Amino acid sequence: MATVKKLKLPAIVTVVGAETEIDGDVSFSAGMHVDGIVRGNVTGLPDTRSTLVISKGGRVEGDVKVENLILDGAIIGEVFACERAELASGARVTGNLHYQLLEMAMGAQVNGQLVHNDDISQTCKVASGSDGASDTA
Repeated sequence: MATVKKLKLPAIVTVVGAETEIDGDVSFSAGMHVDGIVRGNVTGLPDTRSTLVISKGGRVEGDVKVENLILDGAIIGEVFACERAELASGARVTGNLHYQLLEMAMGAQVNGQLVHNDDISQTCKVASGSDGASDTA
């Protein structure tokens, strides 16, 4: 049986609290934790081990492009997990999920296509040119 290497998370340096709503695009480095709502694209800066954690009550309404994704909440949009995507039992994705490695718990839902791509890393090298709010922690 193959063993799966556990993801070592970078430090969470950006937190969107449960009562917080952000309207606009967000760019970040290292770790970002979402308990609230982000209406806009969320992009992890390339080569920063960008890891997006969305908890059970968290939601992103926009496209997501990160190196690592840990999802137990909802994403409505196109998702690019350039290294790894972990979908917990409460995960809900409405849109296509592009990934290199995928771990999916029973109960997780993807309402779109699962697109495996061994060479998705080139997609993540393109930094976003957003005009919205950004955090480069």
